[in-house]
Amino acid sequence: MENHIPLQPMTAEEFPENTALPEGVREVRWQDTFGYGVALAYGVVYAQRGDKPLHLHYLTPRNDRRDNPLIVYIQGSAWYQQDLCIHLPEMIRMCQRGYCVALVEYRPSTTAPFPAQCEDVKTAIRFLRSDAEHYRFDPERVAVWGDSSGGHTALMAGFTGDHCLNHPEDPDMSAEVRCIVDWYGPTVVSEMLYEPSLFEHTSPDCPEGWLIGHLPVHENLELAAATVPQSYVTADRPTPPTLIMHGSRDMTVNFQQSIHLYEKLRQLGKEVEFIKLLGADHGFRGFSCEEALNEVDTFLKKHL
Repeated sequence: MENHIPLQPMTAEEFPENTALPEGVREVRWQDTFGYGVALAYGVVYAQRGDKPLHLHYLTPRNDRRDNPLIVYIQGSAWYQQDLCIHLPEMIRMCQRGYCVALVEYRPSTTAPFPAQCEDVKTAIRFLRSDAEHYRFDPERVAVWGDSSGGHTALMAGFTGDHCLNHPEDPDMSAEVRCIVDWYGPTVVSEMLYEPSLFEHTSPDCPEGWLIGHLPVHENLELAAATVPQSYVTADRPTPPTLIMHGSRDMTVNFQQSIHLYEKLRQLGKEVEFIKLLGADHGFRGFSCEEALNEVDTFLKKHL
């Protein structure tokens, strides 16, 4: 006990640094680049559609705030059953930057065609907003973000808000969002083959065919037209600011799909940013990088 140092009241800044350096020991200077730690609530049931529960995974930054901004993230899946964890690494990075993140499941088009996916996302927003204190976010600072079919669904949910395409059993709670991020989402499904693609986009068994009820797209243009997100945008109704990001070598959803959206929003005088990622393909090939997340972070900080 005689060598014990008595406890001394001191701050963290006053605590002494050990200066010992035995032979062969390397010193490394550190810099905290990860930000906050992250807590994960896995498989939260936010709604029941018949006998199917709908889930979300919820990420919370380990900070002391209860007014964090919220990202509602919609994982792309060609509107089929999602794997909600595909972009979990990127969402953890966003959570470390101070955002709460909800990764939201929607009903697959093979069991529930359009507009079920849009309805489900807005149900999730209302579910979370109804208990914002528990989920530690500011209910006035909500963004919706998705990739591929999730990007399409994010646009649909953000553009329609409380105006239309709401599930009849939803609570009396707003699903409006402050801004939208669309990563390479399809926007005009009847024109998916107007540019080069490696995939079929017109038959009943293709993703677009399932989206409209397992029907051939070009024989059901009225149904296809109802899935066009920008058709729900009007000059006289507020539209959330929108960030579009699309790769120049997307082999699944052609780049022209984002041009359609961008030009329509500009024509109507809406606030929109469009970033073309040179050489990037669809999904991970170009978007799983700090540069892409930095662009989103800058946009979200501007609008949330």
